[in-house]
Amino acid sequence: MGFIKTLIGIPLLIVILVFSFVNNDLATFSLWPFYVEITVSLSVAIVFLLLVGFVLGSFFSWLSYAPVRKALRTQKKQNKRLSKEQQKLAKEMEDLHENLASLKEIEAQMPKPSKWEKVKNWFRRSDKKEAESESK
Repeated sequence: MGFIKTLIGIPLLIVILVFSFVNNDLATFSLWPFYVEITVSLSVAIVFLLLVGFVLGSFFSWLSYAPVRKALRTQKKQNKRLSKEQQKLAKEMEDLHENLASLKEIEAQMPKPSKWEKVKNWFRRSDKKEAESESK
């Protein structure tokens, strides 16, 4: 985008400057409410008015992008907050993975029940469930 602006802006600026310096006549400007008359070269007046227009255009462009800059600032704040939260959650996940690994080690060290004990446990559980449902 900057290349296109330069490609269009430089020839336009050259044409305006050539136009202003070719017109070297004197011009009289009167400032109405103050009754002041200023006589300057037309080329100086053109360059001055061009510069004033550029400054005003830049200022109003800057003002028009104020909402965009505000939204960008709030997005940056939200990104920082979410980044901190993500780091906190990543640390919690790491701690949970460590706990899981230690629990797996403890379970591996425990003696394994035999098949007969597993079958007995199935029936015990069903007895407990039946007792709970009868008491309700």
